[in-house]
Amino acid sequence: MAEDRLVCRECHRVNDPDEQTCVACGSSSLTEDWAGYVIVAHPEESRIATEMEVTEPGAYALKVR
Repeated sequence: MAEDRLVCRECHRVNDPDEQTCVACGSSSLTEDWAGYVIVAHPEESRIATEMEVTEPGAYALKVR
């Protein structure tokens, strides 16, 4: 489930709870305090991905604290 996952404070990528670092950017700054998420399949065609500055497909949190 998404609510069990950790989110990177740097790139907002949603990671598995057993990860110690972000799979996308390598940051170790992960948090359980986040809300909402979007799944980006084709970032090059997505206005949301452009707004969020996302360049890789995946799940991303909308709000990270």
